[in-house]
Amino acid sequence: MVIKISEVAMNKLQEVASQEKLVPRIDADVAGGCGLSVKFSIVWDEPRRNDTIIEYEGIQIRLDHFTKRYLDEETQIDYLDDQGFIVGEQFSSSACAIELD
Repeated sequence: MVIKISEVAMNKLQEVASQEKLVPRIDADVAGGCGLSVKFSIVWDEPRRNDTIIEYEGIQIRLDHFTKRYLDEETQIDYLDDQGFIVGEQFSSSACAIELD
């Protein structure tokens, strides 16, 4: 897995990390019933024992196994003042599994 962080996002991560006692984590917000949608975000959280840790220029970004399975092999992190951190691409699937007897 490769995480690419834009210069703007890296500056913001370093700024917030220097003020927080928490660590940045990529989090997946999964919603759905028949279809599935996934939106990724950066949250500031306590380290967890089974986290995957990706180090990038001195910043450790963590993610759990649940989130990792939804990320692309290469994920881009960017930052926009009006939207905050943008992680990868959100996706949705409208596929439904219907079981017939």
